[in-house]
Amino acid sequence: MPRRHIRVTGAPEAPLRAALTALRTELGVSGNFPAEVLAEAERAAKTPVLPPRDLYDATDVPFFTIDPPTSTDLDQAMHLSRQGTGYRVRYAIADVAAFVVPSGSLDRETHRRVTTLYFPDEKVPLHPTLLSEGAASLLPDQVRPAVLWTIDLDEEGRTSAVDIRRALVRSRAKLDYDGVQKQIDGGTAEEPLALLKEIGELRERLEVERGGISLNVPEQEIVERTRDRDRTSETSKPSKPYETYELAYRAPHPADGWNAQISLLTGMAAADLMLAAGTGILRTLPAAPDGAVGRLRRTAHALHIDWPHHVSYAELVRSLDPHRPPHAAFLQECTTLLRGAGYTVFRDGNLPAITTHSAVAAPYAHCTAPLRRLADRYAAEICLAAVAGQAVPDWVLAALDELPARMAEGTRRAGRVERECVDIVEAALLKDRVGEVFDGWVVDVDERRPAVGVVQLESPAVIGRIEAADGERLPLGERLRARLTQADPAAATGAPKVRFAPV
Repeated sequence: MPRRHIRVTGAPEAPLRAALTALRTELGVSGNFPAEVLAEAERAAKTPVLPPRDLYDATDVPFFTIDPPTSTDLDQAMHLSRQGTGYRVRYAIADVAAFVVPSGSLDRETHRRVTTLYFPDEKVPLHPTLLSEGAASLLPDQVRPAVLWTIDLDEEGRTSAVDIRRALVRSRAKLDYDGVQKQIDGGTAEEPLALLKEIGELRERLEVERGGISLNVPEQEIVERTRDRDRTSETSKPSKPYETYELAYRAPHPADGWNAQISLLTGMAAADLMLAAGTGILRTLPAAPDGAVGRLRRTAHALHIDWPHHVSYAELVRSLDPHRPPHAAFLQECTTLLRGAGYTVFRDGNLPAITTHSAVAAPYAHCTAPLRRLADRYAAEICLAAVAGQAVPDWVLAALDELPARMAEGTRRAGRVERECVDIVEAALLKDRVGEVFDGWVVDVDERRPAVGVVQLESPAVIGRIEAADGERLPLGERLRARLTQADPAAATGAPKVRFAPV
């Protein structure tokens, strides 16, 4: 999933969306699939591969999904209930393995793509949409194959039992975050949905207890506006309208965080199962280096966010209000601490040196988004085998060792897409302000080229490259005035699209 959520509105021919289309072309990424892949996907959609006879029927459970209103690639459906003094979480995950034949054309294509790529105006999917938004998606009122997790929690929200099996499920409702929050706040939510708050808040307390941190990153929305240019005199004719852009943030609801806790709970359960079985693939993240945290401190300073030295990073993040634009901008920058994450494979009981994800503060595995991420399909198979006391399928073991490299390649590609999209969007936001002077702070300086660095503007809350003249050293961590010298959304991929110079 994307670390930074950016959404762009406007017509396809608008300059910003044209720049994003050009970026997809330059990067060689496309939503189109080869003919043989589509043919295989069509066959799979009609006749998925299901275990004979013993498939568990859970279609009587009233599952529901929670996703953005326009989403149709629905990986997860849940049902929450009370279980004695505790709770039962049933979490159905799309069973992608029922549609993908190992070593087939579709399987090879997913190993090439690795992840769904998210652009501000559209996405480039991992699987053909007739699967990811059709036959494999947990759409409402459709019977679907799923990997069904059943996780029992005690009264404090701690895991007491875990089961995973293949099942047939049928979601009853496709809910969105706004509607879920309104139902819960208004007291109209039925118990399976109302328990999302109760369980979510318990899991959030446990997260604080173990030292984990969840980033409730706001969605950035770039809104296109058509404006008339000012007349130069009373008798002059008005010129043609022009396009300009405005930046807004959509702060996440508490329900976003509660929903994320269910996914985190499942990922932690998957990691524990694989570690106990001695074979698996974990999502690991070492502690952030001091330099990265230092850069965030300078960004906080630039955005007038008070961060006393005795306050930890986790405490600060929990204190922020994503409805406030400076706090929203800082939360966007906090995603940089996730860039050291990777995938760690182990087998035959030889556990890796690092098994934890520092942001989760526990062992963790990606297993809840197989429609959009390759590794999740493999993690699910290993967990199914572990609970059933069976051997891991040969096709999983055959691909396991190469998965970290595949996932790293896909993650780098997704990161490049994200960086380029942010640069394009910020250039579009500033393109009519070249020559203006802004207040900002130098948050980073190139060690080898001290005249080159990064400036964080106070308003608008964007970041750009800054270059001092004649090799002059930039004042790291200090406030300065910066003149915008370039804002070109159409600049070549990899080249700076926004540049500033000290005044």
